[in-house]
Amino acid sequence: MRLEPEVRWRVEDGKRLAMLLWHAGPGYRMISSGMTGGGLGSREWALNAQVPGRYNRMDPVAHLAELSAGLGLAGPGVGLLTAAAVTEYVWRVDAGAQATATVGLRVPTWAAAPDGHADPELHPIWLDDVAQPRSAWRPGTINVVVAVPVPLADAAFVNAVITATEAKSQALAEAGFPGTGTASDAICVAAPADGTPEEFTGPRSVWGARIARAVHAAVAAGAQRYPYRAPD
Repeated sequence: MRLEPEVRWRVEDGKRLAMLLWHAGPGYRMISSGMTGGGLGSREWALNAQVPGRYNRMDPVAHLAELSAGLGLAGPGVGLLTAAAVTEYVWRVDAGAQATATVGLRVPTWAAAPDGHADPELHPIWLDDVAQPRSAWRPGTINVVVAVPVPLADAAFVNAVITATEAKSQALAEAGFPGTGTASDAICVAAPADGTPEEFTGPRSVWGARIARAVHAAVAAGAQRYPYRAPD
C-alpha cells in the first residue's frame, strides 16, 4: 500500500492554490480531527487544501464540500485546511508506516497555556503593510496524514493519534520551535478495514514505533525547511 499524495490545483479568488489528495478508495477506515469526515469511520479519501494566508471564510465545511465536489470525489472522506504551502509537503516511510506532513509554524504555541492567554494565531492580526486591524484567521497549521498497511482496532486508532502527536511535538522541540504545535493542527490516520486488527499503537509497540518514526522524520524535515519568522 503506497499512499503518497497527489498534488491538485484550483483557482480561487484569483489565486492558484494547491491541494493534496490521498485517494485510498473503498476498504479503508480513518480517524481524523478534520472538520469534514472527523471522528472514526469508513473513508475513501483525504484532502489537505491550501487556503490563502488571510483566510476568513466562516463556512469551512461547505468550502471543503465545494473542493471535493470539484475534484469529483465520491463517498465519505476527510477534509483538512491549511495556510501552509502544501506543495512543500514531506512524505516519509518507516517499515510500511507512511506519514505526510505539511508544516506551517507562523505561530508555534504550547498546548497548556495559561487561562486567557491570547494566542496571536487566533486573534486579530495586522496587515503587513497597512496599520489596520483585520480579524481574519491566518493559520500556520501542521497537518499530518498517517497510513499503515494493517487494520487497527478502535482503541489502536486513538492510540495512533496520541503517538503521532507526541512524535510531532518531539520533532518541534528538537528543531528549537517554542511550542508543541500550533493552535489549528489536524491529523488523519488511515488503515485497511479488513483483517485481524492490531491492538496496540503506543510508541513502543511494533506499528506505533513505526508511526512515531515516520511522523517524527516528516515533521522534523518540514520544520527544518520552514522559514521561521516571529509573530507580528
